[in-house]
Amino acid sequence: MEAVEQVADGRATVRVRSEVGAAAAFWCGDPTGVGREHHVEWTVEEDVAWGSNTRPSTSFSPGVDEEGGRIVFRGRLSLTGDGGAVLEVARTCILFDLADPPPSTVVDGMWVEISVERNSVSLWPYLL
Repeated sequence: MEAVEQVADGRATVRVRSEVGAAAAFWCGDPTGVGREHHVEWTVEEDVAWGSNTRPSTSFSPGVDEEGGRIVFRGRLSLTGDGGAVLEVARTCILFDLADPPPSTVVDGMWVEISVERNSVSLWPYLL
């Protein structure tokens, strides 16, 4: 993980690299942790909106990429039945809420791409 920039509210933006791609997001850990290797939890403050920011993927491999000011997560989507969804990206689970109207249950288990604004994504370090 490497520092990219400091934003007005004092948070640092860092570039995180993984086996499935790289992206820049807000760092929510100790500032002295920037530049070190971490296990992180991805927090996304944007809902799954089928046909808007979420669509079926043409690739069946996990990924994290940047497109302009957006981060694109590619993985297998599971609907939780309580208005939420879990995207599994290379053994990492990212929790999402579902926008109205929710997607059909036919998408449960489907490979999808979810494209979200970069400023809606935060990284939280944790210990194994």
